Amino acid sequence: MQKVCPLKENEFAPEFSTTDSAGNSVSQQNLLGKKYLLYFYPRDNTPGCTAQACGFKDHYAFFKDKSIEIFGVSGDSAKSHEKFIEKFKLPFPLLLDENHEIARAFGVWGEKKFMGRTFEGIHRMTFLINESGKIERSFIKVKAKSHPDELVKEL
Repeated sequence: MQKVCPLKENEFAPEFSTTDSAGNSVSQQNLLGKKYLLYFYPRDNTPGCTAQACGFKDHYAFFKDKSIEIFGVSGDSAKSHEKFIEKFKLPFPLLLDENHEIARAFGVWGEKKFMGRTFEGIHRMTFLINESGKIERSFIKVKAKSHPDELVKEL
């Protein structure tokens, strides 16, 4: 099983290229010049992930005012992401990472334990990436419900 080893502050965001659930192309290259928040979460429509996504939705104007784009990343399908966006009226895109390449590149994919079971999955972590593609802040110990509020207070 892979050990979780998240990227740290002042490291450059790795090269990645994917699409959001609507089919729009998103890559590390086309985000250069923009400040963005990449938050990794385990699954669409689970209680914690829903609370976190809705927290970012509730603070969306704050991030927009600071010119910070928000992207959620999980291993779910485009169809699952679209349903999640529609159900909770999320104003930001969810990126596809079905083969977990982006999660692995950021070091958030690895061994997890839940209810006595050990498996591999996405760890809930967030990265704030600046205009030059450098990780400005890494948020490693993230609590789903309180993370968006804590980010707003910190920024």
